[in-house]
Amino acid sequence: MSESAVLHIKGRVLVGPDEVRDELWVVGGRVSYDRPVGARDVTTVTGWVLPGLVDAHCHVGLDAHGAVDESTSEKQALTERDAGALLLRDAGSPADTHWIDDREDLPRIIRAGRHIARTKRYIRNYAHEIEPEDLVAYVAREARRGDGWVKLVGDWLDRSTGDLGACWPRGAVEDAIAEAHRLGARVTAHCFAEESLADLVEAGIDCVEHATGLTEETIPLFAGRGVAIVPTLVNIATFPRLAEGGQTKFPRWADHMRRLHASRYETVRAAHDAGIAVYAGTDAGGGLAHGLVGSEVVELVRAGLPVNAALSAATWGAREWLGRPGLTEGAAADLVVYESDPRADVRVLTAPRRVVLRGRVVG
Repeated sequence: MSESAVLHIKGRVLVGPDEVRDELWVVGGRVSYDRPVGARDVTTVTGWVLPGLVDAHCHVGLDAHGAVDESTSEKQALTERDAGALLLRDAGSPADTHWIDDREDLPRIIRAGRHIARTKRYIRNYAHEIEPEDLVAYVAREARRGDGWVKLVGDWLDRSTGDLGACWPRGAVEDAIAEAHRLGARVTAHCFAEESLADLVEAGIDCVEHATGLTEETIPLFAGRGVAIVPTLVNIATFPRLAEGGQTKFPRWADHMRRLHASRYETVRAAHDAGIAVYAGTDAGGGLAHGLVGSEVVELVRAGLPVNAALSAATWGAREWLGRPGLTEGAAADLVVYESDPRADVRVLTAPRRVVLRGRVVG
């Protein structure tokens, strides 16, 4: 499309959970609800429209072995884009992907810098691996490097016990989160198990990834402190396979992972029912393929979230949480067009009809 071209989106535009319009216009790459005067080069697209989807937990620039080259990072970002994920919260990557910001054909990324983990307590080549006395300094470093987020590894396999275990002393986490907040960054943490959650929340954390270890005791704590979760259910689905692979060497850990998997839907549903904000993320980029955010929304519905809540977790609510606009007047025209109403069947999210990024039809 040329700079002067106008895009006319007709059908049902789901501006918000309670606001539906019949059409919008894209003029100069931006959303308008006023018909442009004298427009001649007009392209019309028809269907059911949502704001560009949000994958609130993925890893561009990362694969199962660590950082990848720019060509691979580009393919990852394009896969997300073609699935309709136009805003990505990159929850930790050792690769510098800031060059993507200069590409008008790739999704916007909100980065959490590089993971920060305890020494030998995470996946090799992924994280800064440090001891507690260095946590504040590394959090400050990643707060400056990222886009308003820092990512901690809150728990991981502890080989001394053969099970998942918390990685950080309470005091070190308190000081580190306080430093991130002083620098204007929010903090999130990878957490599978139960043990680390209360300390992290009471230390002031803003979000927890996966959160499979939530219990009747910690769910009210999260709700009361306003701590969000990103369950990554498409990733949690891999727990049985992981458990099988570790059964011989770490049977206690394997059994724990199976229990967390078995209760995953109940946990997410209880969190939502308690008022905890739930957002859609896939954990793509490590051992998981990109482009699965539509499948994650399907999983949230299977877990028991109302359809509008599950849609909001990847659209309206997620964008507000991350400080990015949706389909508001004058906003960049990032939207996805579907064949049918996603409120009737969220599975349609896995098959976009058209993807519009910054006003241009890209898929």
